[in-house]
Amino acid sequence: MPTTTHVTTRSGDGTVILTPHDESAQSATVILCHGLGDTSEGWVDVAEKLSTSLPYVKFILPTASTRRVTMNMGMEMPSWYDIVGLDRRANEYCDGIEVSRTRLTDMINDETSNFGLPRSRIVLAGFSQGGALSLYTGMQLSSEGGRLAGIALMSGYLPHSSGFAISPGLESTPIFHGHGTSDPLVRLDAANDSRDVVTRERGATDYRLVTYPNLAHSVSPREISDVLAFLREVLPPDETCRVRLKDPGDMSIKELKVAIAKAGIQNMSVGLMEKSEFVDLLRRHREGKLRVLRRAE
Repeated sequence: MPTTTHVTTRSGDGTVILTPHDESAQSATVILCHGLGDTSEGWVDVAEKLSTSLPYVKFILPTASTRRVTMNMGMEMPSWYDIVGLDRRANEYCDGIEVSRTRLTDMINDETSNFGLPRSRIVLAGFSQGGALSLYTGMQLSSEGGRLAGIALMSGYLPHSSGFAISPGLESTPIFHGHGTSDPLVRLDAANDSRDVVTRERGATDYRLVTYPNLAHSVSPREISDVLAFLREVLPPDETCRVRLKDPGDMSIKELKVAIAKAGIQNMSVGLMEKSEFVDLLRRHREGKLRVLRRAE
């Protein structure tokens, strides 16, 4: 079996997180948003594929809240915002988009404040509606924190363009937009129109629209490879940007057990009872001392 580089955890709100086995090795984060009617689980395979080539990147896959979607006859499903229709005029009505935008912004702020990552080491990415939300959110962050490392949208578009304005200083954010030429839902015309609005009307300076012949509303292995190449470009390895981790001595027992599980050393915690023992185990792991013990065994 191939060696895995990440540990996958799941939370009660549907969020899936792929964390490097050695948490201290993380120096970047990708937040990947699913499309309409899907959940984070639908993109775990893609995140796992990407993570094997990016061992220093944490992947966060949130799940949208369930809401009624007008375009789908009012049916309830995971959705980042309501969709009335697919034409440009209908696309102005995106009830709930600001709530979802705030949620993504909070996730970015958590990475910067809790782990010390600069925005320049964070990428927002997504498919279809998730890509649309990533573009809408990433280019409208507050100017004070600087721009993201990049934004990647697959089969996406610009939602609610009348309410979209790029924050000063974020114009140079690298944007990768992959789109199938045979997409019957988000047509290629919509992708071209989104690019033109974001660049010519709003001032973005680094917008790459890459098309895939005969691809419908989906992703292809070639597109995933292109996304990986984009992530490697905007998130190259950088040891100086490693995350700032909480000291084991300041963690609760629950936090220690989660960290130990993420590190893949929970088998070494069997039989431990005292908090000090868990603290010592995690500290020795972070200091690389457990590798010596494993070789000795």
